[in-house]
Amino acid sequence: MKDTIFNALESFVEFCIRRRIWVVAILGCVTALMSVFAFQVSMKTELDDLMPRTHPYIAIHERFKQSFGGSNIVSIMLEVKQGDIFNKTTLEKIQKVTRELQHVNGVNQYQIVSLASKKIKDIRGSTDGIEFVPLMWPDVPQSEQDIASLRNAVMNSPLVYGSYVSRDLKAALITVDFYDSSVNYETAFRQVSAIANSVKGDGVEVHLTGAPILFGWVNHYLPETLLIFLLTVGFLIVLLFVSARTWRGTVLPLLAGVVSAIWALGTARLAHFNVDPLVIVVAFLITARSISHSVQLVTRFDDEIASGEESARAAAKASMLALLKPGMLGVIADAGCMIVVLLTPIALMQKVAIIGTVWVLTIALSAVVLTPVLLSWIKHPKRYAHPLDVSPILQRILNICIRIVTTRWRYTVLIGAAAIFVISGVYAFNLTVGDANPGSPILWQESAYNKDAEAINRRFPGADRMFVVFAGTQAGALKDPVVLNNINEFQKFMGAQAEVGASLSIADVIPVVNKTLHEGNPRYLAFGKNKEENGELAYMLQSGSEPGDMDRFVDPQYQNGSVILFFRDHQGQTIRTAIARIKEFSQAHQIDQGEYKLAGGMVGVLAAVNEVLLSGQVESIAFALLVLVACCALAYRSMIAGIFFMVPVVLANTLTFSIMAAKGIGMNINTVPVAALGIGLGVDYAFYIVDGIKEDLHHHGHNDLTRAITRSLNTAGRGVLITASTLIVSVVLWSFSSLRFQAEMATLMAIWLAISAASALFIMPAMVYVFRPKFVVGTSHHQAPVVPRKVYGLKREQNL
Repeated sequence: MKDTIFNALESFVEFCIRRRIWVVAILGCVTALMSVFAFQVSMKTELDDLMPRTHPYIAIHERFKQSFGGSNIVSIMLEVKQGDIFNKTTLEKIQKVTRELQHVNGVNQYQIVSLASKKIKDIRGSTDGIEFVPLMWPDVPQSEQDIASLRNAVMNSPLVYGSYVSRDLKAALITVDFYDSSVNYETAFRQVSAIANSVKGDGVEVHLTGAPILFGWVNHYLPETLLIFLLTVGFLIVLLFVSARTWRGTVLPLLAGVVSAIWALGTARLAHFNVDPLVIVVAFLITARSISHSVQLVTRFDDEIASGEESARAAAKASMLALLKPGMLGVIADAGCMIVVLLTPIALMQKVAIIGTVWVLTIALSAVVLTPVLLSWIKHPKRYAHPLDVSPILQRILNICIRIVTTRWRYTVLIGAAAIFVISGVYAFNLTVGDANPGSPILWQESAYNKDAEAINRRFPGADRMFVVFAGTQAGALKDPVVLNNINEFQKFMGAQAEVGASLSIADVIPVVNKTLHEGNPRYLAFGKNKEENGELAYMLQSGSEPGDMDRFVDPQYQNGSVILFFRDHQGQTIRTAIARIKEFSQAHQIDQGEYKLAGGMVGVLAAVNEVLLSGQVESIAFALLVLVACCALAYRSMIAGIFFMVPVVLANTLTFSIMAAKGIGMNINTVPVAALGIGLGVDYAFYIVDGIKEDLHHHGHNDLTRAITRSLNTAGRGVLITASTLIVSVVLWSFSSLRFQAEMATLMAIWLAISAASALFIMPAMVYVFRPKFVVGTSHHQAPVVPRKVYGLKREQNL
């Protein structure tokens, strides 16, 4: 069976080298064709892609978002530093913003609410009954007396004072919602920002928050992101050139990365997928895998030349034959770990899974096949491009690795790894699902967006919203005193949560109408005594309102009503606590007239995403590990192999998750793809090291395990060291990104690479030496002889 597989691999390698012109021509033509599509791919963020469509919260959100408020609400706060907003200049600025918002592309004109909008009204009693008069529409009051009257009207309106005008009267809030189907974040950000900038000055500051603004900032930093990406690639080229000392060691790995990227982006365009700017980090991570595989082949090629192979063609063939199996195994394992993200029912995750899987699979051609084929054309393989030689430094590091894993220090390595696994595994449970900090985790805390969010939350109940729907069993349910009292108690219950700044519902409006009807007597700030009386109050309210004014509170039949909760932050724990409290109240205060249904608005959408990620992340990791075990078991025909290779993966995951918990990085929709791909990342290096040991034992006719480990670390280990160190140093540039998410993910990538490299160089050979698994050493292996210590100081060529 072994000979059959080996013969098949040898035949494939022989075919690729013999038909190298055809191989390169075919790959070149396909790459050229895919590049046409790759340059047409759309790079943008779509909020719809972030929603788990099958989640019940999303069903409620989609059903009621046009009336009760969607997930694209933008909050604009005008704040004065001296005096209050009740002066002609500031009021005219509020009016200007309110009017100009109507011309922004994709805006829902019926959901523009501010002091200057027609929806904000003063409820007054008169001899003719109740009047509903807009507070500041259509004109701004001109005289000091009229402005003073406006101030008094605002302070006497519980629906305005504190909600749209701050308690200290120094800020006014304007909210606007966008149609999900027509909003373009880049356009909305540009137009709303222009409106905001036009009213700044004269002692007025303007602050903006909301999904269109957040993702507008992400698009704003896209040129910077691409620049950092190019600088990182440039830095990577320099480091590869210095460490490899050859053009082949520099150009071929980069060529492999470019070919893979072109095929993946071309596939994305053909599938009509957009590329989210935030997944550029994932793109770099996959490109790093391609470079890593190619570097292994170039390093093995150099070793074949150094060991006496004169022909570049023969050296390329030997390199490809030796590394084809671990290379393909690494590619399949990476792809398998990536495709399991498809199980998460979120469009963005599924797009990333499909594009990422295609991207990883292309490495099999761009690196594992194309690199050795191109190496076969090298005319002067023994020449170097520059005199700087870093190999002595690399060799000293590898000698340390060899000394540790082939002496009693190997037990210290394994015990230390076990201790780190236990400690990090326990601490990893502190990882937050969802956002771990106030503001947006995508941007730095000192960013303009997060400062604006902090300013709005300081003046008003909260910029983030969730609506809960009271779904009545029949029309008119919202007029029943039992229902209104239940909603009122629900609002008080939710208000006890510190992060909930305020709430708003029809239960806040009807008592005001009742009080006004009774000449402002505060005794009547209550609901009607029965359903009919509340119906009359509701009729008065409806008759004095414009069409659409009541949509944010109830539907026309008064069967379904919203309870809008204002949050000061949308951290994962805040959202989970709110959802738990809503469910607790619903269970404890059930009524026959209806029930509460979760949940809509931005916070409702995030609640659905967090719940999907909480269940899906465990499922994804479990399936990814299962894929890894299956790949290893099939490749080595041993279940022990699958368990054996889980060690670096599990260690890398627990340690990285614990670091995320310590640094306050939450497991959210942006970090999950990186975590899933990291499972495959944690095992690639180990494949090359272990397979190198196995190859030396089985194909060189000896049973010297120490020699096999030494040879593998000096060959495959050299490639691991070059790749890991080069990529780790390269990603340092991402720490200068204005997007906090990219900087933190780059840090995690560096940590992941370091852990994976350390596991491959120390833990895996130590485990082979101590446990001597049969899939590596076979059944006839004897105790390895003791090797004199001086052998570790020899040059790499002598070790080979």
